[in-house]
Amino acid sequence: MKYLKVVLLLLVAVCMHGAAGAQEVLYTAYDKFDYRTDEYSVVGKVGELVYTYRNTADGALLDAYDDSMNKVATVLLDFFPAKIYQAKFVVYPDKMIVLYQALESNKVIQYAALLDEKGRLKGKPVQLGEFKTGIFGATRTYFSSAVSDNKKAILIYSANDKNSSIEFEGKWLDDNLTISKRSKATFEADNKVGHGELNLGNDGTVYMAAYSTVGTLNYADQYWILTLAPGSTKFVPKEMALNEKFAASGYMKIDNANSRIYFGGFYSDKKNGNFDGVVYADYNIASGAFENQKFIPFDRELLQVAGNRRKAHPFDNYEVKQLIVKNDGGFVLVSEVHYITTRTNYTPGFGYYSSYSPYTTTMVREYHYDDIMGISYNKDGVRQWSSFIPKQQYSQEDGGVFSSYALLNTGGTLGFLFNDFNVAHSRIQLATLEADGKTDIHTFTADGNDSPDWLPRSGKQVSARELVVPCFHKRQICFAKVVF
Repeated sequence: MKYLKVVLLLLVAVCMHGAAGAQEVLYTAYDKFDYRTDEYSVVGKVGELVYTYRNTADGALLDAYDDSMNKVATVLLDFFPAKIYQAKFVVYPDKMIVLYQALESNKVIQYAALLDEKGRLKGKPVQLGEFKTGIFGATRTYFSSAVSDNKKAILIYSANDKNSSIEFEGKWLDDNLTISKRSKATFEADNKVGHGELNLGNDGTVYMAAYSTVGTLNYADQYWILTLAPGSTKFVPKEMALNEKFAASGYMKIDNANSRIYFGGFYSDKKNGNFDGVVYADYNIASGAFENQKFIPFDRELLQVAGNRRKAHPFDNYEVKQLIVKNDGGFVLVSEVHYITTRTNYTPGFGYYSSYSPYTTTMVREYHYDDIMGISYNKDGVRQWSSFIPKQQYSQEDGGVFSSYALLNTGGTLGFLFNDFNVAHSRIQLATLEADGKTDIHTFTADGNDSPDWLPRSGKQVSARELVVPCFHKRQICFAKVVF
């Protein structure tokens, strides 16, 4: 109870721009769960109920919770095949859609199913495609999905990079799982090319990032936005001029209301060099042109501050995670240090969470998630402020599942919820970033050995004022709802 009171007080600071302060943190009861084999996710809020997903030895289950996080129902998804490769949920006020891939014989098959507000199946699941897996089984991502902001358009697609071409195949669905369009399209480049993230417009138009790379660090020397209308068989490429610079960690975000696509990332002046600055561009969908493009070098003051945090190559390994465009034409770029290393198990490192997934191979993967950096620029590309949220997260062979952060966006304030852990202990941190760049970090520690380990990275904001986070404790799972 002491722990929950502390959380209550800290979340008031995060939401001081809202109409009301924090109220409470509520845990569900524990359920049996094997971290090594079982799957989980926060589904979201449908009507007045919060849904979570578990796939365990007892089957694929939807758990429904009331406002106090008391379980009111468990729905068995008995239409799921025995082996599920992936499951993703799209929630609406009165229904939900589950997109799932199943392993059947030597195939991965993509399905979609429509559920009512109580999680009950409505109609027959729709089969959307299949791939043969080969003798080694499922080894890659076979199908991907994208959902428009208004959730009226859903795209199931595969995109394969083959030397100088990208081969795309997709099916467009509406929110009742009716297939409206199908397409096969290929993009050809002069050099080896790869695809990045895909944004889906409210009208179903596809906007996919594509790039060619050079050097040992695989920086981009060319970058395109590939546009594909629903059902079209031809991409319309628009290249962003890089002006003999090399881009990395690009992030693309669609703005349906203003018919824009925003791009933010870092650049280097050399193909194998360190990051030298920030690249930003505004793509006008109507005109098909990049506007307001900027290459902003890191200034001396920023380099000095960043160097205090990381002595050598202070901006390397930063990845852009959020791009917030301001009303005045400026923007805030939020990034996080993330990299993976390997070592032999004869010279092991130690991390608080490494024991969750014991390793038996001679090579051990190590996951590093460190500082969060926020930089604000005005419309002219002049830096207004920069802020660093210090953290150092290290684990082995767990995919970094306890690392990184959950973002709470209350409008005037950004909140970052993350685990702060080392060899001996773990605690939860809540850092706030104000509109003027001011940061504040609060620490609270769970009391006793029965307190669960939170997984903020897997959390989901289920309403304007609620965040649900999965938690593990031994061979059990529960979910914590933060009301703010």
